[in-house]
Amino acid sequence: MKLSELFNDGKFVITTEAGPPKGVDVERMLEDVELLRHRVDAFNVTDQQSSVMRLGSLAASHLLKKRGTEAVYQVTCRDRNRIALQSDLLSAHALGIENVLCLTGDYVSLGDHPQAKPVFDLDSVSLLLTASRLQEGYDLAGRELAGSPSFCLGAVVNPGANPLEPQIIKMEKKIEAGAQFFQTQAVYEPEKFAALMKQVEGFGVPVMVGIILLKSSGMARFMNRNVAGIHVPDHLIAEMEEAKDRAEMSVEIAGRLIREMKGLCQGVHIMALGWEKYVPAVLDAAGLWR
Repeated sequence: MKLSELFNDGKFVITTEAGPPKGVDVERMLEDVELLRHRVDAFNVTDQQSSVMRLGSLAASHLLKKRGTEAVYQVTCRDRNRIALQSDLLSAHALGIENVLCLTGDYVSLGDHPQAKPVFDLDSVSLLLTASRLQEGYDLAGRELAGSPSFCLGAVVNPGANPLEPQIIKMEKKIEAGAQFFQTQAVYEPEKFAALMKQVEGFGVPVMVGIILLKSSGMARFMNRNVAGIHVPDHLIAEMEEAKDRAEMSVEIAGRLIREMKGLCQGVHIMALGWEKYVPAVLDAAGLWR
């Protein structure tokens, strides 16, 4: 099912991530999916996240679809040129994948193969345009397709960017290129998310707030130093430092943030980063029952 159908029905959409393994043993990934399949609407299948080589998101998305679980197929521009990207999008449709999240991708210097040659033939906006063009029945060379795909196309936005205006301008470009929904970078400051939503309320495109589960105060400080557009406030870092049970506090903080922001948006995307077993507790704490 396309996420656009859920948004159109007025449903508050819940997604989380499914991380393909570094290898071919998919059992852990499928176990995590099975744990959450009745609590979320779809699983966002990451594409070589942080430029670390893993099983491909297309294959992993297909495995989820075979098991009756909805996948959001992530596609990044880092590793493939426009020929390969178009081919993969056609392949995704042929495999029954209906939701696609279009990303530019992290730099290879962040990953486990820093000597790799980055491609970036397209960026997130031109990738959205490419997918839209394929849906119209033509490739980027203007040649007609023998049958066209159909997707619900998603994109990302960063409410914590400073300045915020370039994010809003790019958001408009992505909508013009075909984006039908947005997921945000992780948000720990509800007031910044509210400021973004106030400025884009006329865009008419659903936005899903992003939440990363905090595992420790050290993780929070690391993100503050190294991840652009993410800022974990001091009071949340203090709560993590003082907690007797870090997992319990992480669940409490995530649930609190979702409760504060769910009235501003149309969904939530939870990035558990290995703590998938705590996602049901987060949803309970947020008041999101299925």
